[in-house]
Amino acid sequence: MKNTLLTLALASTSLLALPAFAQDASVPAATPASDAYAGGNYQPDQAVGSGNWFINASAGQSHINQGPYDNHPTAYDLNGGYRWKVGPDVGLGLEVGYNDLGNYKLKNAFNSNPVDLTQRRQALRGWTAGVNGHINVWRGLYVSGRAGIYGWKGDGYSDQDINRHHLDKVDYYGGAGLGYDFNDHFSLGLSYDYYHASKNRVHLSTDTASLTAEYRF
Repeated sequence: MKNTLLTLALASTSLLALPAFAQDASVPAATPASDAYAGGNYQPDQAVGSGNWFINASAGQSHINQGPYDNHPTAYDLNGGYRWKVGPDVGLGLEVGYNDLGNYKLKNAFNSNPVDLTQRRQALRGWTAGVNGHINVWRGLYVSGRAGIYGWKGDGYSDQDINRHHLDKVDYYGGAGLGYDFNDHFSLGLSYDYYHASKNRVHLSTDTASLTAEYRF
């Protein structure tokens, strides 16, 4: 099931570019001083070819069900990058980020229990780098996709081992989302992401469902 969802996420990231080419073919070439490329549903006040720096943050629930693991800790994700308007309704960009998929329990800041549970949990954390797409299907309503490489760290047990292992590796991630652009700068949406992490028979692959807020500069 996870492989099917990841395939759909990767496909959606690639297919987001297709409407851009179809739309560009029907729009006459703009002169340097013309705003003929402006409009559309994605960043309607900007011309095609322009872009924005952006930052987004997500918080939600992660899920791992591999071998001895079956839990749903809170996940956090922070990303930033640059996205170009490649068509009236489409944006494509690059991103880098960092996530933690369950090592911190922030509500413990209000009691005597530790906030950092890294030494007790198997949850992943690591850096991401990849591509993202954003297509506005109707006014502010958008669908999104992202995919890239995931440099992770994690702790866990192999299927037949009582020793806890500290591991790191470069794998991959992919995701898709749905949300609403309230204006040219701010959007809010729901997203699903899958992070593949497996090494030495220790399987820590995790998926997340999150609320994502983005600000575009």
